[in-house]
Amino acid sequence: MVLPKCYGFVKYALVWVNLGFWAIGLTTVVLSIWMLVDHNFLVSVTQEQHNFRAGLYILLVAGLVMLVVAFLGCWGAFRESQCMLVGFFSCLLVVIVAQIAAGVWLYTNSDRLEELVKLSVINTVKNEYGFVEFRTQTVDAFQSGLGCCGATGPDDWAGSKYANKYDLSLTVSSKSDNAYKVPKSCCMDRDSLICETARNFKLGDIVSPAIYNEGCIDKLVNALKSQSCIAIGIAIGVGILELLGLIFALILCCASGSSDRYKA
Repeated sequence: MVLPKCYGFVKYALVWVNLGFWAIGLTTVVLSIWMLVDHNFLVSVTQEQHNFRAGLYILLVAGLVMLVVAFLGCWGAFRESQCMLVGFFSCLLVVIVAQIAAGVWLYTNSDRLEELVKLSVINTVKNEYGFVEFRTQTVDAFQSGLGCCGATGPDDWAGSKYANKYDLSLTVSSKSDNAYKVPKSCCMDRDSLICETARNFKLGDIVSPAIYNEGCIDKLVNALKSQSCIAIGIAIGVGILELLGLIFALILCCASGSSDRYKA
């Protein structure tokens, strides 16, 4: 009676593991489609290099493969089909190898990704803030959230398209190039009265205490790096789940083959 009980436990454990795969696959598909359709600022980095946009399509395909793998695993476990369990095992093994390859690629190209994020921040501050709504909202969000202003500092707004929208010269002879305005999100208290005055700059001015004087690039990169531990933890959790899937599928496959031989 020990073998049937153990076999039943492994069978339903494999079903639960595959429900986890189904959730992971569905989440991956939804996120991939969202990143391809919604041009969020951080995701817009992928649009500057075709390789990164292609990476989103690869991620989408990976999510679809995970859904197929989950189906094979669940149905194979319920039907105790050796053929489907072998298919599940093979597909899952391919997915694991692909994930390892993707992890190695991300690790070796981390510096390149960091540089692309920096270039994207600079380009947005100089050319797109105030003109592209979704990027304007995102820059406001991380300037307020991270306590920073501009790409490397408030001076980055000088000569930007956003600053050129505001002519701060008081006389006809004044050069508007020497004066510029920073967004409200650069203010420590954007609702205060001093914020409106402190936002007006001239080149060479000392940054007002009411304005964040640090740039956003380093803070943004550090914020992304700080999330790497969470990403690694998730990757380890998924890896353990996949390893359990391989082990349970192998046990069920062998048990199913033994059962067929006994019936013969």
